[in-house]
Amino acid sequence: MWGGETPGVGFDCSGLTWAAYRAARVGLPRVAQAQFDAGLRLPAGAELQPGDLVFFGGGPDDVTHVGLYLGVRDGRPVMVDAPHRGAAVRVEAFPTTVGAAWGNEIYLGATRLAG
Repeated sequence: MWGGETPGVGFDCSGLTWAAYRAARVGLPRVAQAQFDAGLRLPAGAELQPGDLVFFGGGPDDVTHVGLYLGVRDGRPVMVDAPHRGAAVRVEAFPTTVGAAWGNEIYLGATRLAG
């Protein structure tokens, strides 16, 4: 659900990451662009760690989607993702090469927040 941040009701992508960090007692802005702007941007090709936020969109000033990096499954990086309205939260693979296509968006990179 767009604008969702409530367990049992629904999440949008940034509401899911916001709620996960809140549960870990780490402050995080509510929307994807602000989350991208708030974290320490990892250099392209940096090794991701579980809990890193991964971002997608049209460019660094056009962040439209965020996921929570989990690790590698079957040789592919995976994230927890609230993909779009009406879809269940799920684990799915994504590209880790900055600029790579992911659906209609591109992978913009990852950030890490100190907790």
